[in-house]
Amino acid sequence: MEKNIDVCGITFNEKVEMFSHDYLKCCKYISSAGDSQHIFTKKLYSKLISTSQLLEDFLDFHGAKNNKEWYFYRELSATMRHWSISSHSQKHISNRLVFYNLKDAEEFEKEGTATLDFFKKILLKLTPVILEEAKRLNIPIPEDHFTEADFPGVVTSEMLEYDIDDIDRDIQKKNIVKIASELLTVAENFEQFRFYEPYTINEIMEIVPDKVNEVEIRRFEMLVHNLQSSFDTYVIHGGYRLGNRKLKEFRGCFSVVFHLLQMTGRLLHFYERHLHKVGYKNIYKKIQERLSYLIDPEMLLDRIINYGLYYTCHFLTAGKNLAKEILSENIERSSISVGIPMKLGFHSRPCLLVAKIVQFYGGQVEMCVGEDRFDASSVLDLQWAGGKIQKENIAEVAFEGDIRALNDIEILAGVNYGEDTMGKGVPLPKELKYLS
Repeated sequence: MEKNIDVCGITFNEKVEMFSHDYLKCCKYISSAGDSQHIFTKKLYSKLISTSQLLEDFLDFHGAKNNKEWYFYRELSATMRHWSISSHSQKHISNRLVFYNLKDAEEFEKEGTATLDFFKKILLKLTPVILEEAKRLNIPIPEDHFTEADFPGVVTSEMLEYDIDDIDRDIQKKNIVKIASELLTVAENFEQFRFYEPYTINEIMEIVPDKVNEVEIRRFEMLVHNLQSSFDTYVIHGGYRLGNRKLKEFRGCFSVVFHLLQMTGRLLHFYERHLHKVGYKNIYKKIQERLSYLIDPEMLLDRIINYGLYYTCHFLTAGKNLAKEILSENIERSSISVGIPMKLGFHSRPCLLVAKIVQFYGGQVEMCVGEDRFDASSVLDLQWAGGKIQKENIAEVAFEGDIRALNDIEILAGVNYGEDTMGKGVPLPKELKYLS
């Protein structure tokens, strides 16, 4: 590149040296570490994230993505950034695992350690290549160097005194109910991916990126992050050691899910952008091959699916069970009496709509028919109730439970459960649009 002088009187080559200095200094530190594993701390990952981000932005601003000479150096900085962010997320999970109070987490901890080891090995392979590319571009390698003292771990043997007690904090039930209900919705929507057992590489290739991709996973990441933020603001301000253990275990479930989604979203972005069909031009294909040599795409996909998203599904399921318990303890309860569907009674359509209302809110609701009680979230239970109602010629039934669901059931009953007297569907009120 020609040595064009900018308004500050500094050339591109001079600036690229400035923006590369601490980045290359980190690479030099990692490259010289050998088999030492304890150098990989959150502080080191944070430094790598910030320095690679600055360098990548600088190179993008100067058109490195469209320059054969500088394209690989730019791609290496992007790789370092994504890899460091993913490593930081996994390191955070490992550090905080003891506070999450997760049940049956031994295998998860083992898989997390294996994932972190995979990340470390990639960084150890990546840094010498970055240093060589810098030399090729005549970017000076810093003479000074970092030491382990510059990047201590966050964990110490000391713990500050626990003198802000949240046991008597005024916990607003409506916020607990809202967060628990939203977690149930997130968990239900995530079930479309069905990560209940390990996938083979061929099965993974069939779903990534067509069904499982960065856009989808980042969407769930945002939803779970909003849950965590709301919980910390309105339910428990801070602290993991004392207080309501069920609520803190609940937070642990969606907190670990958030960090897993944060990591997998970043890795999916890297795979889709840098390893999977990166472009039609020859230079892009060559760089893709070089990056594939450094980072095995199959190993990367295995960690994304069989670790990140598998355990996302696992802990969302655990969170869903806790959410139901929490809802049962905190929802406002009431009862209503409503008529049965005219002419046809509780056949498939009315039963399905009532069940969907109850499932939407997540709280417990029962249909009471005489002395018998039926789970109103179950279509099958409601149909059993419908048989009893028809047999005994009952004209009115009671629903008891979550007042939010009862309000909507009452609206549904007011339009004959969404059908005319011939059993054909009719438009539902706007309050029930979520049933459409």
